[in-house]
Amino acid sequence: MSESLSEWVPKTKLGRMVKEGRITSIKEVFDQNITVREPEIVDYLIPNLKHEVLDVNIVQKQTDAGEVTRFRVVVVLGNFDGYVGLGVGKAKQIRQAIEKALRNAKLSITPVRRGCGSWACSCSEPHSVPFRVDGKSGSVRISLAPAPKGTGLVVGDAAKLILRYAGIRDVWTWSKGETRTTINFAYATFDALRKTYSFVTPYDWVRGGS
Repeated sequence: MSESLSEWVPKTKLGRMVKEGRITSIKEVFDQNITVREPEIVDYLIPNLKHEVLDVNIVQKQTDAGEVTRFRVVVVLGNFDGYVGLGVGKAKQIRQAIEKALRNAKLSITPVRRGCGSWACSCSEPHSVPFRVDGKSGSVRISLAPAPKGTGLVVGDAAKLILRYAGIRDVWTWSKGETRTTINFAYATFDALRKTYSFVTPYDWVRGGS
């Protein structure tokens, strides 16, 4: 455990339960439908998280004092095994923008249900999505569909990075809209991945009854 986590003083009930060891798995948090309001909770329960800067852009805001220029950074993080987060941060300095984006990504982390829903494969390994899911953000619409093992990630670079951090290795995709807008393309993909957990598959029935 890092020094910052050992010195962490929780401010929420969930944070106190995690620090006291009453909740030891991030899965328990989502199973109980509890909102994560402290990024340290995610650090505590998923210690092997990795992150990467997805996009850096300069944005300008008109104020009474003139134009204010800031950096807008998009960060993706995950454990390559079923959990992924996406966050945006804005600040005058790029380092502060990355820190804000990383914090927001931890607070938005979501479980991703994986499986093998392709009729051409049926290997029962969690290498793809279990069924077709659709996501949207702005003008961008994307559909993720199960693909047989060895297909790879047939999608643009921004979405490919998010899928990889979520632990998905094979997928077919269809997209439309202004996919060159990285932030919308990324959030549309993230929206689709979130929806994988809104359905219960037959595999989960068997696992729940065993």
